[in-house]
Amino acid sequence: MSKSGRFTRRLSAAIAGFAIMQVADAVAQSYPAKPIRIVVGFTASSGPDVTARMVAQNLSRHLGQPVTVENRAGASGAIAAELVAKAPADGHTLLLATATDSIVPALRANLPYDLARDFTPVSLVALVPLLLVVHPSVPARNVRELIALARAHPGKLSYGSSGVGSSTHLVGELLNQMARTNIVHVPYKGSTESLIAVASGQIDISFPSLAAGQPLLGAGKFRVLAITTAKRASLMPAIPTLSESGLPGYDRSSWQGVLAPAGVPRDVVVKLNAAIARTVNASEIKESFFNKQGLEPQTNSPEEFGVFIQRELAQNAKLVRAVGVKPE
Repeated sequence: MSKSGRFTRRLSAAIAGFAIMQVADAVAQSYPAKPIRIVVGFTASSGPDVTARMVAQNLSRHLGQPVTVENRAGASGAIAAELVAKAPADGHTLLLATATDSIVPALRANLPYDLARDFTPVSLVALVPLLLVVHPSVPARNVRELIALARAHPGKLSYGSSGVGSSTHLVGELLNQMARTNIVHVPYKGSTESLIAVASGQIDISFPSLAAGQPLLGAGKFRVLAITTAKRASLMPAIPTLSESGLPGYDRSSWQGVLAPAGVPRDVVVKLNAAIARTVNASEIKESFFNKQGLEPQTNSPEEFGVFIQRELAQNAKLVRAVGVKPE
């Protein structure tokens, strides 16, 4: 090819690249061009729904367009996720994703979407710390004593969860794996039933959320030994983590975050990320919302959220295989 031909190709490529940058910049400047909807895979008044409505209200204020919440409950959030995965990649349809969304791929063989491929991470919104609580009759005052007791009596202790393959099921399974114990899993229809079961002595251990566990703490129905997150909870800083109580590296929690369809322009994602960070990290929001809901406000960059999701997917797949649950 002649020098003039190579020059022409380079010039054309440069012009095309410049045009793409101009279009992306124009999209970001005009975004949002219409109302935004946040799709939630759970019913109205559920935990994720309440968080989505708080985010929607404040995004509307920061972005200058109405932001609505649309509930598409069913299939453990898969109905909502599929809707958002197939929505236009313009940033006007978002998903309030939860920890369940990173578990479902390990439980269902033929999902019509791929959580890692078909979504653009925007930001975490909150972590949902879980408590490790035991019935008062359990002769263990801390995690080390509980592990020693479980090892000395394999199969004698039991823990409850909100169902097979649920987040609380995998919390207990990770404890079994890391502690090399055999604490028997007992599934219930929901987390409330599991908490009632440990409070009444039907089971020995449960993993309620902060919001569920706090009201019963002073009633003497159970004893709190630890919290499941890597860091202590700001609402209950006196409670040690599992990681610092004999299981270094233990880190499990439920979580909530925002995803957009794959292909949303980078500048739009950055704009959304900044608006979410302004909302979540506002001191008045922490006091009026997160503290009341028992949530730990937590934002990060789109890249960090992407790494977080990949880690969740890998760990959940490993845990589901370990408990012997086969994908449907």
